Amino acid sequence: MNGYTRGFWCECWTEDLTNAEQPAFHSSFEAHSAGQADRWIAIALRTITPALDSRASDEAWEWLYEGRIETRRALLCSEPCSVSIDQSGTRITWTARPVLFLPLAHRLDINLPACAHDFKPYRVQQQYRRSDHR
Repeated sequence: MNGYTRGFWCECWTEDLTNAEQPAFHSSFEAHSAGQADRWIAIALRTITPALDSRASDEAWEWLYEGRIETRRALLCSEPCSVSIDQSGTRITWTARPVLFLPLAHRLDINLPACAHDFKPYRVQQQYRRSDHR
């Protein structure tokens, strides 16, 4: 397929349900299989469940035990999926949608553009030492 790789683009968004503001983007992940996409959501949900109220925690565990199967099945059929949890006026939504990843140019290729050699490596500055500034 012309060097493209099939996969899933996963994102996490939050939305304040008490205001009319746009959802806020928090993180993304490129998954190379349906299993990776579904695990990314599952790990995030398991991580936050101790901080959720009992209703939101029940929703999270319901998806982890029951809904996750349907999500995996949909991803295997290359269908987009989302999982949302509402907690204290905030909605957290994880999405996974099928994508084609484009191959990137090799950075070590001998045919780099001339401007690539204009950039100098970043020098790490000496670490701050307590004894230097007494």
